[in-house]
Amino acid sequence: MAELRALLAKMGYKDVATLLNSGNAVFSAAKGAPALHAAAIAAAVARTMGVDVPVVVKSASELAGIVAENPLAVGVFDPSRLLVAYMQDETSLSGLAAVARLVVPPERYVIGKRAAYLHCANGVLGSKAGEALLGKSGTMATTRNWSTTLKLNALAIHDA
Repeated sequence: MAELRALLAKMGYKDVATLLNSGNAVFSAAKGAPALHAAAIAAAVARTMGVDVPVVVKSASELAGIVAENPLAVGVFDPSRLLVAYMQDETSLSGLAAVARLVVPPERYVIGKRAAYLHCANGVLGSKAGEALLGKSGTMATTRNWSTTLKLNALAIHDA
């Protein structure tokens, strides 16, 4: 994560903080749309680290909206079993609709305005829907569990 922090700082981002070894970073940018930052960071990561990964950048307010709109968060006692799938272009979330056919009760799956949410009541590893969502079904999505999402939101609010 030190390499990622250094790369983001070199790119001109301020207040760079990373979360554990999760590949997640929070930073301040003087200007620019999140999608432009995502494209620049993805290109820099590929060029300097030799890794081609989807990069999704959300503003602090967008991340707060993702947290606030999660209809599955109520009653979840194990946040590692609640997945949040992010896409840079929220209009592309419909591409995750195919995951719904893999949901087996008591699992629950909802595609919201800003993200998709999957609660794997019996655990992520045994869930075909969880496996598909983590595999991203060929989309430019990235998935984090609810605990990571809440930690990122707290960092983003603190740095905003």
